[in-house]
Formats: sequence, structure tokens, C-alpha cells
Amino acid sequence: MAIRSNNQKQSKYILAFLMLYKEVHMEYTYLEIAKMIDHSLLNPCLSEENLKAGIEEAITYNVASVCIMPYFLAECAARLKGTSVKASTTIGFPHGGQAFSVKVHEIEKALEDGGEELDMVITISKVLSDDWVYVEKEIRAATEIIHEKGQKIKIIFENCYLEDHHKIRLCEICGKIGVDWVKTSTGFGTDGATVHDITLMRKHSPSHVQVKAAGGIRSMEALLTMKNLGVTRIGASKTKEILDECKKTIQYENV
Repeated sequence: MAIRSNNQKQSKYILAFLMLYKEVHMEYTYLEIAKMIDHSLLNPCLSEENLKAGIEEAITYNVASVCIMPYFLAECAARLKGTSVKASTTIGFPHGGQAFSVKVHEIEKALEDGGEELDMVITISKVLSDDWVYVEKEIRAATEIIHEKGQKIKIIFENCYLEDHHKIRLCEICGKIGVDWVKTSTGFGTDGATVHDITLMRKHSPSHVQVKAAGGIRSMEALLTMKNLGVTRIGASKTKEILDECKKTIQYENV
């Protein structure tokens, strides 16, 4: 009887510990995590079969959006119709060096093809040249075109090529214009999202501008690090691995 009583006490202690652990650590649901992810299908080596499979994966995992190569956007939007996953693509990708008239054409085509969120790379050379009039004019015009159609814009800084004062100035400009997200990277530069850059961007962006992290986020731990710094969206190609890990974590914490 004494042994049984001790076992019952141990079981109560374990249950109490698990409930406390859940209360402390269970700060998210699966859907909250899934809806942070833009499933990236931007690798130029992806075949059309890869792209179709990637879209289906995004639907299965119920992510925020599929960010796909522009030429496949119309097909992507058609396949996502009737789901809660948005169709998104890139503008001026990956180096941002296109003439603005070309970026405008890309924006108009993307909107015509069903794009709901557009990720535009700034003209990096103009930032490094301190031509802030050009930079602001480009971001403002792009934002106005996209918002006029009721869609959203993410401005990609490509932080690996910039100094902190460039990043701060860009956050200030984007805040004044009212873009939807400021974004760290394309994922094709020399570095991706860093704690330093996310902290800086969140600090210097007004509350109505969200922050997106991209580049090097390949695990649930990395995603949560970004989330805790104020990131609301990430770009990821390892979506399945991240969300499978998320499911396991939530399953454990629901014990």
C-alpha cells in the first residue's frame, strides 16, 4: 500500500510538472506557427514538378503563403484557390538592380497573375550611394500600386551588403510610407537573417510595419528565436521539417 501511495504521489508530481511546463512553454499553436511561414519555391533549379509538389506541401501544412518564381505565379494562384494559403512572388529579385520601370511591369504582371503578397528587393546600389530620394520614390510608388489593388508588399533590404545606418534609414522610410513588412534578405546573398539585424529592424520600425526574416531559418528553434524578437513572418524552404518538429513539440506539451 505504501508503494502504491508513493507511486500515486509521483504521478501527481509528474502531472503537476507537465502542466506547469505547458503553462510556461506553450506560447503558440500549430496554426500560429504555420501562418508565420512563406514557403519558398525560389531555387532556380526547381523543376515544374518540384514547384507543383511544393505548392501541395504548402496546402497540406497550411502555411501563410507560397513565394514562388514569377513565371509560375498564375499556376500557383490557381492551385491555391479555395485555400487560406496566399500566392506570393518576388519583384526585382534577387539583386534589385532592375530599372524601376521594369519593376513596375513586374508588379503589374504579378498582380494580374493573382499575387497577393509581393516581396520587392530595393535598389541596393542606390542605398549604398546614399541616393535616398530615389530609394524612397521607388518604395513609395511600388507600395501605392500594390495597396491600390488591395494586396501587400514586403521590402527586402539584403542586409548582408548594408551597414546599420543604411538599415535604420530604410526602416524609417518604410515606416513613413506604410509598407506591410520589412524583410532581412533574399536568401541568395552572403548571409541571411541575424539576431542583430532583426533586433535593429524591429527597434527602428513603427508598430504597423511587420518584420520578415529570411535566409538560414531551418528549424523550429530558429523560428522561435525570430518570433521572440518580434518577427511575424519567415521565408523558409525547410517548411516540412520545421512544422513536423512543431507538431511533435505541441504533441509532447499536450501530454
